[in-house]
Amino acid sequence: MTQITSHILDTSAGCPAEGVLISLMQQQADDWLMLGSGATNSDGRVADFTGTAGALPAGIYKLTFYLSDYYQAKSQSTFYPYVDVIFEIEGDGQHYHVPLLLNPYGYSTYRGS
Repeated sequence: MTQITSHILDTSAGCPAEGVLISLMQQQADDWLMLGSGATNSDGRVADFTGTAGALPAGIYKLTFYLSDYYQAKSQSTFYPYVDVIFEIEGDGQHYHVPLLLNPYGYSTYRGS
């Protein structure tokens, strides 16, 4: 497992959100550097964004959850076409799990384990 992981639970359907593209970026001055991306599996998880096991440096990172295609496939509208979750890591090699609890008109996130 890599240092940053994520998963999405669709709280309106009561199940994981499969097939959602999530990208991981690192802040570089006034811009963002793409580190990798992945689509959620049948359990709603992306366990590896970068393909490397090394510790990421301390800094500010962003996960972008692209939701439009997921809701279009369900024939549902959504207020949020994508969600950016920006967070800071210490550069100490800890595991950072960033879940998204999702419904068409709201979301929440937290640092998971």
